[in-house]
Amino acid sequence: MQVLPIPAFDDNYIWLLRDAAGRALVVDPGDAAPVLAALGDGSPPLAILLTHHHGDHIGGVAALLARWPATPVYAPHDDRIPLASHRVADGDVLVLGDWRFHVLAVPGHTRSHVAYHGEGLLFCGDTLFSLGCGRLFEGTAAQMHASLARLAALPGETRVCCAHEYTQGNAAFALAVDPGNRALQARAGEIRGLRALGQPTLPARLDEERACNPFLRCADPAVRTSAERHAGRPLADAAQVFGALRAWKDGFRA
Repeated sequence: MQVLPIPAFDDNYIWLLRDAAGRALVVDPGDAAPVLAALGDGSPPLAILLTHHHGDHIGGVAALLARWPATPVYAPHDDRIPLASHRVADGDVLVLGDWRFHVLAVPGHTRSHVAYHGEGLLFCGDTLFSLGCGRLFEGTAAQMHASLARLAALPGETRVCCAHEYTQGNAAFALAVDPGNRALQARAGEIRGLRALGQPTLPARLDEERACNPFLRCADPAVRTSAERHAGRPLADAAQVFGALRAWKDGFRA
């Protein structure tokens, strides 16, 4: 099984999952051109999976359907995603060829955001990034904290396939929050090496994210102390720590 991050725009990844027989799934195609180039004249995708309504995740769907009109498009219940043929909700199970994915509702970045977990992979759109998380455009800090906790509880060997190459910038913030974290220090060095070679930092392993990503470690004393110091006040619980970290990250400059 091949898991390929296809670069798009400035820092997006469109995910392409392909098996030995050439059957493919496409996740969050904001632009059709790189997907068409990757698939060439091969068979049409088994399906297109969409995590949320933002244009850099769905903008290429129309052109892909123009090329392959019968391709099913799976998306959350949201009228802002007009070309979906199948609507999905929390707890749904998708069987696509030999692949099986569970749908997880993960509101926070948007109100209708979903993730797809299966085959050792997590397609999480803009909810969880390596060493970071998405901005709160429509949801609350409590919602996003709960969504991230749900993703963090998945098996540690899960490969996190998020939709942006933000990892190096996220590492700078994570080190500002948690400078004594040796696992994070090692991960930051690895990231620098990959980006110096022009290589993607994704997929990331979920167990590494649990060890290094401050947004998944809001109950850790070092992370909490750092968040309280920056916020200038005590924080009652992990959800408040998350909210303080997210506000800090919104204005952070490395």
